[in-house]
Amino acid sequence: MPIEYLGLSSINGPLIVLEGVQDAFYDEIVEFIVGGNEKRIGRIIELYGDKAVIQVFEGSEGMSLVNTHTRLTGHPMEIGLSREMLGRTFNGIGQPIDDLGTIAARVRRDVNGLPLNPVKREYPRNYIRTGISAIDGLTTLIRGQKLPIFSGNGLPHDQLAAQIVKQASLGEDSGEEFAIVFAAMGVKHDVADFFRRTFEESGVADHVAMFLNLANDPVVERLITPKVALTVAEYLAFEQNMHILVILTDMTSFAEAMREVSSSKGEIPSRKGFPGYLYSELAAIYERAGIVEGAGGSVTQIPILTMPNDDITHPIPDLTGYITEGQIVLDRNLNGQSIYPPISVLPSLSRLMKDGIGEGYTREDHQDLANQLFSAYAKVGDARNLASVIGEDELSPIDKEYLAFGKEFEEKYIGQGPEENRTIEETLDLGWELLGRLPREELDRVNTKILDKYYHPTKRDEGVTMSASPGSVANKEM
Repeated sequence: MPIEYLGLSSINGPLIVLEGVQDAFYDEIVEFIVGGNEKRIGRIIELYGDKAVIQVFEGSEGMSLVNTHTRLTGHPMEIGLSREMLGRTFNGIGQPIDDLGTIAARVRRDVNGLPLNPVKREYPRNYIRTGISAIDGLTTLIRGQKLPIFSGNGLPHDQLAAQIVKQASLGEDSGEEFAIVFAAMGVKHDVADFFRRTFEESGVADHVAMFLNLANDPVVERLITPKVALTVAEYLAFEQNMHILVILTDMTSFAEAMREVSSSKGEIPSRKGFPGYLYSELAAIYERAGIVEGAGGSVTQIPILTMPNDDITHPIPDLTGYITEGQIVLDRNLNGQSIYPPISVLPSLSRLMKDGIGEGYTREDHQDLANQLFSAYAKVGDARNLASVIGEDELSPIDKEYLAFGKEFEEKYIGQGPEENRTIEETLDLGWELLGRLPREELDRVNTKILDKYYHPTKRDEGVTMSASPGSVANKEM
């Protein structure tokens, strides 16, 4: 029979100290009864002899040293799991907030998860289509990958996240089950309402499990939200054989919550005031992505973080970059030109892209096309730098061609409407259409056979650009 303790020793923000504790363990869940009727929960984060430091998820407001009853549960933080969680909305610790009743849980799992055996991991293959050309064509998302989005304050990362949720799929011909787990941490009420409304109006809400930790919710709850979301994702992927895409926004809020709690505990700070174990905590979250041998599903992550002052060397993006397999970077200059999504192509990277595209996955020309687009767009930057020094009129004809290519590439390829959902074929064909602006001899990153099949120079007549579909050209040549 569990022992119930009356009273507390001290209260410091979301942390309380309880003395005389017996048989407690680290990370154990604790139940509080405040004022005789209000129930709250917390977890043990430190033990010193018979003293326990407990983190209260709902905050310690209204608690006093004499009116609180405490009971140790004997188990860590757990959540009930079921396929019925798809289509539902929960708070940051997994409690339903959509007035549709409780979940009939089939199993309960520790939210901290279990470490994946590295020997049992399978290498990520095949891709997830987002319908966004700059991602699908140039930084392709592979099943089982963790690919973060580096954004900044005021950039449209929330809109981009909602568009990915609406459009993401396993491709046109896949018959496998696909679902999304969406976790928002520290978001304002209007942003949470935007996500809810967007998912419902677009008809995707039935295959999305949404976890919302609002800005006015307790900071401590924010530390649990990504772990709860990933526990649900692992259950659906590895026990229900579904392919799960997990979107976590905003990991900066998670890290800042960790800094606040660490400061309350009196820990020695590291860079920018963050605790020294920030890297370990981020790795514990990101490394829960992957594919496990014998399971039919996969867990793919897109963590979104806002870089303070657009500083990519800040500890949060810096440490995230060490752990993840690439990054998608949003650019403030492109956003200022009303280009959506403002994805900066050159610093963006998907390290696993080469293993999930090409013949049998997307199309045979995908890798060569991506290499050539990267190369050509890099030369656009050189031409623009030169034009800023000597003037555009003094540029060589080929540099002027690159300037025109760069403008079209940003407006047509990177830029697309928030409701525009492009297939992988449309993305690849558009890339060839843009490369048609450039002379064939400039395309030095493409295999000759691929070039013969897909390249077609764009016809220009008195400043009017006309182009043929690469697919139709390929058919004629074949």
